Amino acid sequence: MAKVKLTKTELKAQTDALKRFQRFLPMLQLKKQQLQSEIAGITAKADEVSRKERAVRDDLNRWVGLFATDENLLAGLVKVKSVNTGSANIAGVAIPTFDSIETDVKEVDQWATPAWVDSAVETTTKVLSLQCERAIFEEQRRLIAAELQQTSQRVNLFEKVKIPECKEAIRVIKIALGDEQTAAVTRGKIAKGRVPESTEEEA
Repeated sequence: MAKVKLTKTELKAQTDALKRFQRFLPMLQLKKQQLQSEIAGITAKADEVSRKERAVRDDLNRWVGLFATDENLLAGLVKVKSVNTGSANIAGVAIPTFDSIETDVKEVDQWATPAWVDSAVETTTKVLSLQCERAIFEEQRRLIAAELQQTSQRVNLFEKVKIPECKEAIRVIKIALGDEQTAAVTRGKIAKGRVPESTEEEA
């Protein structure tokens, strides 16, 4: 704890600071809980997207045998051109939200390619969309986790450092001021006790 001045002015400053820390701490604790809850929710959503992706990939396995017949046909069949996102605010944290993706589909000769290519395009697009959605959830989680870390540090700072320091400073200052007041009273009594003696001597 930094050295504090043993004055009434410092006592007021420390008391005001303690009240401020005690007022902000519950808000920080609430924010910490909210962020933890949001991370749990985002993790659950990301897991659900992963489950859907696995299901789509399982469906895609039906085409694996057909894909193997002409790998050149499937190479780069569908590519992500752009990811459309929005934005949201969670506990003061700006995060991206997933809307949709835009894809580039390789031009193929409809007459020279098998009928399953259309289904392959649709299924591959679903997989890519789910992958992009999961990536957005991971970015949300990263951003909120960073804010959670900062909030947790502030909670610890207030709980374990600032509030105890203020309480200790207030205790020390009150003792010092009390001792000073006691000493002043004692000096006053001594001075008062000497007045009659001086009067008698003058008489």
